[in-house]
Amino acid sequence: MLNAALGLIETVGLSAAAAALDAAADTADVKLVGYEKVIGAGKSVSVTINLAGDVAAVRAAVDSGVIAANKVGRVLSSRVIPRPHSDVQKLIDQFNKNIKKSQNEEDRNRTDKVEKEAELE
Repeated sequence: MLNAALGLIETVGLSAAAAALDAAADTADVKLVGYEKVIGAGKSVSVTINLAGDVAAVRAAVDSGVIAANKVGRVLSSRVIPRPHSDVQKLIDQFNKNIKKSQNEEDRNRTDKVEKEAELE
């Protein structure tokens, strides 16, 4: 669901990415459309969050997210792509599939844990 801009914030570690996402979402009306975890970026694990929304909202969200992430950890890079080519929607669709897959796995794990706890009682 790409409105008019795509924003990316790449951080070292999950804590900085979470801080960036929290600040970005609090700042403007943007949607998390994906995230990627890469092992070995900057000799660490990097997490890139991908945000979509109106151009001004994404710019404000990315700026705020970068500031917040730098307070917690380190930002490797950030970028706002205003009015990206329509083929970028294919990438956004893949991000959304990854998020849904991850959420389904978390739901299954949570259900399995509850069922195991019930068996132990």
